Amino acid sequence: MLRREEVSFFKGIGTEYSVLNYHVLESMADWVRVIDDDGTIIYVNKSMKNSLGDDLLGKKCYEVFGKTEPCGFCISKRSIETKETIQKEEIINEKYFSVKSSPVLDNKGNAIAAVEVFRDVTRERKLELELIERNKKMSKDLLFAKRLQRRILPKKGIYNTLKIDHLYEPSEVLSGDMFDVYYIDEENIGIYICDVVGHGVTASMMTMFVRQTMRAIKDDILSPAKALTELHKRFVTLNLGVDKYFTIFYGVYNTKNSHFKYANAGHNCIPIKFNSEELSLLKTSGFPISLIFNEIYYEENDITLNKGDEILFYTDGITEIKNIEGKEFGVEGVVDVIRDNKDNVLKSIVDNVESFRWGEQEDDYAMVLMEVLV
Repeated sequence: MLRREEVSFFKGIGTEYSVLNYHVLESMADWVRVIDDDGTIIYVNKSMKNSLGDDLLGKKCYEVFGKTEPCGFCISKRSIETKETIQKEEIINEKYFSVKSSPVLDNKGNAIAAVEVFRDVTRERKLELELIERNKKMSKDLLFAKRLQRRILPKKGIYNTLKIDHLYEPSEVLSGDMFDVYYIDEENIGIYICDVVGHGVTASMMTMFVRQTMRAIKDDILSPAKALTELHKRFVTLNLGVDKYFTIFYGVYNTKNSHFKYANAGHNCIPIKFNSEELSLLKTSGFPISLIFNEIYYEENDITLNKGDEILFYTDGITEIKNIEGKEFGVEGVVDVIRDNKDNVLKSIVDNVESFRWGEQEDDYAMVLMEVLV
């Protein structure tokens, strides 16, 4: 039964719709209350009464929630003053509510009260807060993985008769590009560059597989071609799916006879050999490491390097950069930079790529520069 304050309210907004308005509000699952311009409650629907009690009418709007003074930002007061619908979020009895206040107008268009609708959004907010916390943890984990991925990169500097420099830049926190340089024995040094399809967590995990496997087989298999065949065999046992694959160019340099043997498993960024007088590409064929073939063998080439010779290894994050016209930087762009800047190759390539690129970096890129010192 309607109380006196409620009867007055519904009469005030028009007798023609008073019964309809009452039944609509009473049937709502959301809490609904009406606040007059003095902040006094003049109507409370059934749902709100069931939750907070029947003695709400006549109380100040803030009192029913255990407060002793008005809110710092009273949306009902603001609605009456501006005739606008105002929304905010409140925590009531450890639950989250989305509160929307709308003005009630009389026949002359004057705001005489405000209708407040409280919707329980506790489940959504708790899920949101949980997601935020999980994202924070995931971000910390990713940053840790990023630091780890960077720390396991080979050191720059002198490896016997070779000088190694490199540059590494993931498009996201983690990268699908990886390279490594290591001593195989007293005479031989292994060097490879790898590009895993995609980028991010999945790709970075695959680079860890490549690194671990290559270092595990280096002591038993000296031939680059046979090493890539063994790498393929071990990858197949992972059974990751046909959409997971990677390319890798692997070379072994012998410091005694200056021979550089190499094989290529689908790496389309052909390493570039150059010195002060000439430049050439270390071309050789081979399929990527994938599940397409159960067994695969690779070609192996052998060249002799001389003092002053350098080899640049790189990934397609360099060559596939596009300018505003959609043109790729390409291998030709890398070659042009080397011909013009043989003294500071890595920095020159990065500077040219940054000037050439239109938009944000979309792919990982990595470069390794090997120079023969003796």
